Amino acid sequence: MTPAAAHIATAAAAESHGFLSPTGIEVAFLLVGLVTFGAAIVTVTTKQLVHAALWLVATLGGLAVEYLLLTAEFIAWVQVLIYVGSVVVLLLFGLMLTKAPIGRSPDADSGNRWAALTVAVASAAALVWVVVDAFRTTWLDLNGAAAGSTAVTGASLFQNWVLPFEALSVLLLAALVGAIVLSRKAKADAAAATATSLPSTRSEKEGAR
Repeated sequence: MTPAAAHIATAAAAESHGFLSPTGIEVAFLLVGLVTFGAAIVTVTTKQLVHAALWLVATLGGLAVEYLLLTAEFIAWVQVLIYVGSVVVLLLFGLMLTKAPIGRSPDADSGNRWAALTVAVASAAALVWVVVDAFRTTWLDLNGAAAGSTAVTGASLFQNWVLPFEALSVLLLAALVGAIVLSRKAKADAAAATATSLPSTRSEKEGAR
């Protein structure tokens, strides 16, 4: 099928049904999107850091399912392997190394909640506006050939996006090194506090004698 014929077939498929007669893939995309959105809300509102990391797994997993529904299987598996399998594990290691509380953490609440909410809503509105403006007249044929195949996406990633890809790996490594440094500093402070308290305890015992 030539590109012109494929474009005509895609336009015909887009005109054959509208928003009032969605396909099964579109219904599944909407339902998964709602679940992912709910998991993202819980991620940023929970006061338990470990629960936030686990809900982040659900959020990133939902995004991977959305990519699969859009026939972008390479991006979906990258989402699972890198973000779910690496980023979340890195966050959990950071929580363990810094000895973050397992239960409810008062530090997870901030007085800047309304400012953060305003920035988040403004960022979301700007992102939605940019995406809608860029893809307003673009239709994706979900029944045709995969548009996000491994060959196409891999060529684009390693030709046009090599520098951001490597910068992200350096950022993750820096985060892990920072967590290790913080944990070692906490252990050093605890050891110094113990060493300082030992002479005072000995002097109190000698005075009692």
